[in-house]
Amino acid sequence: MADVDKNERTVVVVEDDAHIADLLDAYLREAGFRVLQATHGERGLDLIAQHQPEMVLLDIGLPDIDGFEVCRRLRAKSNVPVLFLTARDGEIDRILGLELGADDYVTKPFSPREIVARVKAILRRGQPDERAEADVLHIGDDYRVDIARREASHGDEVVALATREFDLLAFFARNQGIALSRQQLIDGVWGLGWEGDDRTIDVHVRQLRKKLGDDLPLATVWGIGYRLG
Repeated sequence: MADVDKNERTVVVVEDDAHIADLLDAYLREAGFRVLQATHGERGLDLIAQHQPEMVLLDIGLPDIDGFEVCRRLRAKSNVPVLFLTARDGEIDRILGLELGADDYVTKPFSPREIVARVKAILRRGQPDERAEADVLHIGDDYRVDIARREASHGDEVVALATREFDLLAFFARNQGIALSRQQLIDGVWGLGWEGDDRTIDVHVRQLRKKLGDDLPLATVWGIGYRLG
């Protein structure tokens, strides 16, 4: 067996279409990633548990358990970023995927270059900002956002947040008291040029309130955006 370069970042691709899986494998490897493939959900969970990847690309329509169930089980024990790959483009499926803790959602057909760009963007946002190693933000008396550790806490309890959820909360915390439109939030958290439904923000805000508590001082601003504090 060839030695594994410890500097390589591992991506697990859970996709039962061999052509799509191999195409993603080729582009990701060219971009410097180590890629592991699984065609079934259970096998994907095994690979994730064994190799602790930095990212998971997850198809919804799998032969055994579907991608939603894989994500549900994964989120019970891990905050690894998840990007859904699916032929389903219905709003209900997108919302369900995001509510389960997915970081992004791409419908087929897609450009493999776009997937690589999205993977890099998600991983880049998941890295601590070296310029803000001591940056701890407070929201009122009860909430604490540790940027360097990427930890959010309510009182004395650390709350497990998915990558996008944490990024969104941190962006809110840095901009407390400012009314932010959905587009401003997308540009600040997902990045300029991100193409997706701006209602994605609403789903993540609901998840933040659900996980952090209803007393999180996060208010809708005239139905078009949000304000924290």
